[in-house]
Amino acid sequence: MTISTERFVVDAAGDRVAVLIDMAEYLKLLEELEELESIRAYDAAKSDSQAEVIPFEQAAREIERSRE
Repeated sequence: MTISTERFVVDAAGDRVAVLIDMAEYLKLLEELEELESIRAYDAAKSDSQAEVIPFEQAAREIERSRE
């Protein structure tokens, strides 16, 4: 059983406007987001029949540079 530990920030009207999560969970979400971005980039490149084929190492370098 997972116990929810989220805490919410509310505005003056009592509406939830933000959520506070554990730092470990935040870092896990960031890591998973990066993986998802890589998968999407791969899928987009794979579906583009006009795309130039480049070596994996070069592609990895370009992806890392685009994240900076």
